Amino acid sequence: MAGQMNERQFRHRLSVMTSGTQPPQADPGNPQHPETAERAPQVNGPYEAASPRPEMQSPAPSGQPSPGAHRPGPHEPASTHQPAAPQPGYQQPQQGAYQASQDPAAPPGAPAMAAPAPYQQQAAPQPDQSAWWHPAAAADPWRDPGSRAVIETRPVPHAPAPEPLPARTTPARPALGIVIAVSAVTALIAGTLGAAIGIWATRSGTGTGSLLGAEPQTERDVSSVAGVVEQIMPSVVTVLTADGGNGSGFIVSDDGYVMTNHHVVVGGGTEPADSLQVLFSDGSLTTAEVIGSDPDSDVAVLRIEGDEHPAMVLADSDQVAVGDPVLAVGAPLGLSSTVTEGIVSAIDRPVLTQNNNGEVESVMAAIQTDAAINPGNSGGPLTDIAGQVIGINTAIASTAAEGEAGNIGIGFAIPINQAKRIADEIIATGSASHTVLGAELGESELGVGVTLSKVVAGSPADDAGLRDGDVLTSFNGNMVAENTELIALIRKLAPGTVVTVVYERDGEEHSAQVTLEAASD
Repeated sequence: MAGQMNERQFRHRLSVMTSGTQPPQADPGNPQHPETAERAPQVNGPYEAASPRPEMQSPAPSGQPSPGAHRPGPHEPASTHQPAAPQPGYQQPQQGAYQASQDPAAPPGAPAMAAPAPYQQQAAPQPDQSAWWHPAAAADPWRDPGSRAVIETRPVPHAPAPEPLPARTTPARPALGIVIAVSAVTALIAGTLGAAIGIWATRSGTGTGSLLGAEPQTERDVSSVAGVVEQIMPSVVTVLTADGGNGSGFIVSDDGYVMTNHHVVVGGGTEPADSLQVLFSDGSLTTAEVIGSDPDSDVAVLRIEGDEHPAMVLADSDQVAVGDPVLAVGAPLGLSSTVTEGIVSAIDRPVLTQNNNGEVESVMAAIQTDAAINPGNSGGPLTDIAGQVIGINTAIASTAAEGEAGNIGIGFAIPINQAKRIADEIIATGSASHTVLGAELGESELGVGVTLSKVVAGSPADDAGLRDGDVLTSFNGNMVAENTELIALIRKLAPGTVVTVVYERDGEEHSAQVTLEAASD
């Protein structure tokens, strides 16, 4: 009868209240018959066979169990089973290990990315196998303070094999050192990459505009790096080559003369173009006439129309010292108006560069810097911290193949004193002179210095009293150990310069004054 209970029901209720155990209740939103409930899957229990979990999943952050992981019910004893064995191609997660995880949304074959937080990939937990509730577990594997953090990467399972690289279409160059000219040819690929970066940034919505608040007004000290860059940037241009590559350049006179590298105006060919397109920092484009270029010094001069161009100030590169801060400006990888900062790493570093045929073309006593220089920087200015030009960015050292060359912190620039002298001669006469000592050079049997194999009659060396077989050990205050060093130091100086040389003859040391001359045609 409704509203009443018999003695048996009363005793059962009293027993429940005394023991503190709640009687089982059906879900009010999903009433079930007793026989149906027995066949229903357990809540928070073993996974249903009809709805398998994904093979891999990212566990929750440190200190939290994985979503969907098995937790024992209030009457269910903790499992003593071992965790499921890892799937083929993956390793058992180690305690405290940071491991690479594959984004579930990434396309098949995408590279694994190192996880920024202590997450791990592991096999889906099986019934009664949760590592979180294992009574014998020594510690939470993501919280063990005695564990070492390591970064581990693993191959993506079933990743397709990479496509083979296209066959090389240009002849391989002989291995002449590891110096690579930062040429417009190499920048051809870089220019395309630069465009792709711009497209990606536009499409990905990375704009910084805001509809809230007034625009901030920032005034920077003109002597700060930002202030210096703001002053010199209008004078730096991107030189677009005929073959689709790019280099850099900078304006050196208000009537439109621009200095750059010879290998920039040559592009992928062997002869300079008659004219090239020049891009300014404000985005405007104009045509520049090629006035002339000198392959031996790797200097070229362009001219753009107009007589009110902002010219850069040229410093005295002879006053540059190791450790001086510098700025490299240009269009690396086609990215115009790029500025990098570093220091002068060395001076008078002998550097050989090659032309497009793989032949040695120029030798320079370069300024070495760790400011980032990449393909496309060729012809751009290397400045001091005041924005005055101390050199022309020309080459980089690389441990990679030519097409993969990039900055490793060893870049080279032609000293601006030498480049200015060459440019002045090109503007005045259309060609440049080259300084010589007047002797053929050979290897020294002493292991140091440079042997004068043959002294040319009537040459500066002959006039100074040098003879065949003399071993030069010092030139103009610089120790010389090999031919390249001596040639670079000679070419750095202008014809007519008087230098002191130290040499050995018959086991005795001597010195002499030599007046350098221009090579005769």
